[in-house]
Amino acid sequence: MLLRELDTPVLKLPGVGRVIAGSFATLGIHSVADLLAHTPRGYEDRRSEVPFSAVGAEGIANVTVTVVEHRFFFWRGKRTLKAIVTDGGEPAALVCYGRSFLAKVLVPGNRYRLYGRFQRRQGELQSSTFDVTPVAKRTDEFGVVLPVYPLSGRLTQRILRRAVSAALDRYANDLEEELPASLRERRRLMSMREAILRIHFPPDVAAAARARRSLAYTELFYLQLIMHRRARARRTSRPATRRLDETVLDRVIGRLPFDLTPDQHTVIHTIGDELGSARPMMRLLQGDVGCGKTLVALLAAALVSSAGEQVALMAPTELLARQLADTAARILEPVGIRIGYLAGSVGDAGRTRLLEAVRAGEVDLVVGTHALFSKDVEFARLGLVVIDEQHRFGVLQRLAIVEKGDVPDLLLMTATPIPRSLALTVFGDLDTSTIRTMPQGRRPVRTHLAGRGNEEKVYAVVRRELEAGHQAYFVYPLISQSDRLEIKDAESMHEELSRAVFPDFRVELIHSRLPEEVKRARMADFSRGAVDVLVATSVVEVGVDVPNATCMVIEHAERFGLAALHQLRGRVGRAEAQSYAFLIFDSQITDLAKRRLKVIMETNDGFVIAEEDLKMRGPGELTGTHQTGELEL
Repeated sequence: MLLRELDTPVLKLPGVGRVIAGSFATLGIHSVADLLAHTPRGYEDRRSEVPFSAVGAEGIANVTVTVVEHRFFFWRGKRTLKAIVTDGGEPAALVCYGRSFLAKVLVPGNRYRLYGRFQRRQGELQSSTFDVTPVAKRTDEFGVVLPVYPLSGRLTQRILRRAVSAALDRYANDLEEELPASLRERRRLMSMREAILRIHFPPDVAAAARARRSLAYTELFYLQLIMHRRARARRTSRPATRRLDETVLDRVIGRLPFDLTPDQHTVIHTIGDELGSARPMMRLLQGDVGCGKTLVALLAAALVSSAGEQVALMAPTELLARQLADTAARILEPVGIRIGYLAGSVGDAGRTRLLEAVRAGEVDLVVGTHALFSKDVEFARLGLVVIDEQHRFGVLQRLAIVEKGDVPDLLLMTATPIPRSLALTVFGDLDTSTIRTMPQGRRPVRTHLAGRGNEEKVYAVVRRELEAGHQAYFVYPLISQSDRLEIKDAESMHEELSRAVFPDFRVELIHSRLPEEVKRARMADFSRGAVDVLVATSVVEVGVDVPNATCMVIEHAERFGLAALHQLRGRVGRAEAQSYAFLIFDSQITDLAKRRLKVIMETNDGFVIAEEDLKMRGPGELTGTHQTGELEL
């Protein structure tokens, strides 16, 4: 809101001392502007009388009563007041937990206005949450609609209402109009001043709803405006258009031992148009694991390289980065594209030579991990940044690599768009391409839920697949045993599966603490079929492509997020054989965990999963860096 003089501290308001100001601070309220933006969570309609005989399912009574008598009982060792009142019909009890001082206020024989929430207990109508005011006393808390606010610390509804009222009395005239009158009229919106007044102290509930709609529209209007300006600034700032040599696509595709799917053709055509335009690309490429996103990215890299510019391809793990580098070398080097690989495990001498070559423009495509963020990584002419499994990178990390070029194009790839990215597509800051068609012969993975104690049934299915010549993964949330958590771990289960469950098959272990060369060797053994069962942590979530693996067993599946579960399941079903995913869960799990497992079981569609993830986790800050959490609107 464009407010004048509303940065005044709440401490300056009448009735707000340092203790109350401290309670306001815990709610993020420091100024008058913060206070007026602290909107009610609901309202109490105290205009019409509701006698005890008419108390409905909500239990609300709004009535004039007479105090009949006082009764006392002991609660937590203290003498506690119960005031019996009547509205002329059925009596009711006001139970004063911690408020026995009301004995001096609720005088037998006197009449009071009463608003409270009642329920039947011990054979009588009772309330321990109520407001009372003597009938003879003037009050602004009855005969009106009262706001109900979120509270904290020493704050009460009465204190907060009085503070808001004082702020409105002093500053309501300083509320400046933000939206044009024509737009307000077309959308039937209140003015800013009226909306702020009515959302706090509405004449009726309908006015409060209209005020909230007006403020919500204004907020979303500015959010959309920010996103639009950011997108427009990025998309109009390319120094010059490129000259792409599209024949490089024919040369690369002509060497492939398979045909591109229809969606791959469509997406690479769209990306090619953007790479050759004056508008920098900012695109999300979504598709389930195995659909061919990597090939599309490599074709885009070939196009950018043909224009004499460089490409950075980032992956979250060395396992995936090395696989991408090997794939890129196999597909792109035969057409003259120079490939480099950069990760933490690259030695000092090799790193120095590579960085010099990248700086000199002698490397066309650099594939790497977080090592690409390093300050000493400098490009001669970075034209395209590709981020694989983009949900594994933070917002600031993505910005850091983009800033190494002069407005480079950005291509994000994922099988499960994180909620933030999905929200950005809605708000227009990110274009989207989807590969839905899978290579011919692929079958959907059959997903099964299994409660703790049913492991033997799962093991039996896995054994059947192993005996048929296939392979399996077993994934655990921990590497080793925990003193605090009673859950299975990869190291212990590797020993048990090797010794007791599958003694006649070769079982190997892989996790992040192993040396990189050990991980590579064991993955190579698994890929060529020398290992039957791979016991792992989520390190195999990405970067593992073993078509012969048909079983994915995830123990303590309730401890994994939706994106991780979908990615892990995607490690199987990469060939024509039917594949299976078994999610073993504990009986004592949260409702949220149950929702996640239900979503994974019911769909294989990454976008559907991302939409559910958005509902559960929120989109985070669309103009900031937090990737989850509710929009603070």
